[in-house]
Amino acid sequence: MKKSTLYSIIAAVIVFLISFLLYLTPLNLHAPSFWCTLILILFILAGPKGLTVTRTASGFTIAGKRPVNMKLGFKNFKPMYIPLIALAIFVIGEISGMPIFHAGRYASILKVEEAVFAEDLAESLSTDSIALMDTASARMLGDREIGSLSNVVSQYNVSGSYTQIDYQGVPMKVSALDYAGFFKWMGNHSSGVPGYVTVNPVTMSADYKSAKEGMIYVPSAYLLEDAARHIRFHYPTAIFGNLHFEIDEEGNPYYVASTYRMTISLFGGQTIDGAILLDPVTGNTERYALADVPRWMDDIYDGDLICTQYNWLGNLQNGYINSLIGKKGCRRVTTYRGADDSEDEDEIPVSDYGYVAKDGDIWIYTGITSVNGDSSNIGFLLANERTGEAHYYNIAGADENSAMAAAEGEVQEKGYQASFPSLINVDNYPTYIMVLKDNSGLVKLYAAVNVEQYNLVTTASTQKECLDKYRRLLGLETGSGEVIPDEILTADSETDITIRDIRYIDVDGNTYIYLISEDEEIFRAKAGTHEEMLLLNEGDSVHIGYTGKEIVTCEKN
Repeated sequence: MKKSTLYSIIAAVIVFLISFLLYLTPLNLHAPSFWCTLILILFILAGPKGLTVTRTASGFTIAGKRPVNMKLGFKNFKPMYIPLIALAIFVIGEISGMPIFHAGRYASILKVEEAVFAEDLAESLSTDSIALMDTASARMLGDREIGSLSNVVSQYNVSGSYTQIDYQGVPMKVSALDYAGFFKWMGNHSSGVPGYVTVNPVTMSADYKSAKEGMIYVPSAYLLEDAARHIRFHYPTAIFGNLHFEIDEEGNPYYVASTYRMTISLFGGQTIDGAILLDPVTGNTERYALADVPRWMDDIYDGDLICTQYNWLGNLQNGYINSLIGKKGCRRVTTYRGADDSEDEDEIPVSDYGYVAKDGDIWIYTGITSVNGDSSNIGFLLANERTGEAHYYNIAGADENSAMAAAEGEVQEKGYQASFPSLINVDNYPTYIMVLKDNSGLVKLYAAVNVEQYNLVTTASTQKECLDKYRRLLGLETGSGEVIPDEILTADSETDITIRDIRYIDVDGNTYIYLISEDEEIFRAKAGTHEEMLLLNEGDSVHIGYTGKEIVTCEKN
């Protein structure tokens, strides 16, 4: 018995060390992993006192010897009460925190303010505050930049985790280098990771930045130099996650982890209560309450958590039963291409978000749709990733998937793919703006799509030209007050077609001429700026220059 008790204590210590050192389990009653570890340890410690092993000789012999049968049983059930009580508390904590019992509390976690789109997002022809690049393109550019540095590429990789930040008033994606495996860490950990990569999603350029000193405490390191393990040792009770890389306004590298608290029962209603800052060079750490987080730290409320909290609001605001049966007024964030069509109220996006640099912070953007899963939005959500402030705009229109498909349709013969769009204000017209990429991930065109009428699409090789063409399509003026002349538009392609049919369609008071070729291709032009096309007839052969589907020049053969 003494030996078995000693063995159980040793086993319990091993389980605790594995849980704390390897899985970084917080010593916090609101962490499910803590309870799982505690229950397992209690069962291990109670075993020798509550269990008995009986040995009985078999009735037959083998090689002249009788085998011994071992039978496990209970000699004293009382020591098992403690682990069973802990298990019961865990189960009750899980069940009591379910949305079915606290629909109103879940719905009230995220505070959403209804705002006016035209007032909240300033009108601008410039997209310098809009991050149009998705993470996949950022990875490609970052890898290409590092690939040119022979002294770096052999020892390090660029981390695939890019963080969208506001750097000196400009949106920027940043990612630190990672050790290229355990042995590379062994050979370089004394000097640390030498730098990081910045990717400008506006200019589509990447730069490698050398750190002033090597970064020792990083996620790709091992043992006590692992960034998450270093934080756990300093804050053993903290529930933290969303560990990511950021730089301050002077370009100094840091790792930031969000800290969480549970607001409903033991494990429910997760929200943010602050952040932990790690200096990867010195290993110094500092914990901030949410209200005290430095202004340069941008990603505290990660997008997935914001979307989950909004789904609680959208689905549970009229009660749990309504979210299952009537679904009156139920709504959720947009599910992007590739997402399941399930109706889980906690469903979150599986793609990038739209990002806007606004007032020195990064705001994420996503559409809001009904739970019926149609192809339209009933509004938009703009949320601050540093403070959790959320604004809702009551604007009906096409969802992001439809806008992306509309942009791709303009150049379907090229097979380009659209990035996830952002939302901008063009003369108080809510407008999607995005990039179109080829199969290798290179940005080829920019596209603007009207939210309320997603058949209004323009594409061009630059942001400015794209928005100028878009304003022309809407019958608006340029920022200088001049109507955009055809001369500044350039044709991306030319072709000869024979007109099978001509249609005249009114769009917002403007008449458009649609030419349908014998090959079933469709091209269009505004009648007011291409009056010569009014003389065209069915059967005519014409030579056109066009961008997307918009005619720039048209000459009769």
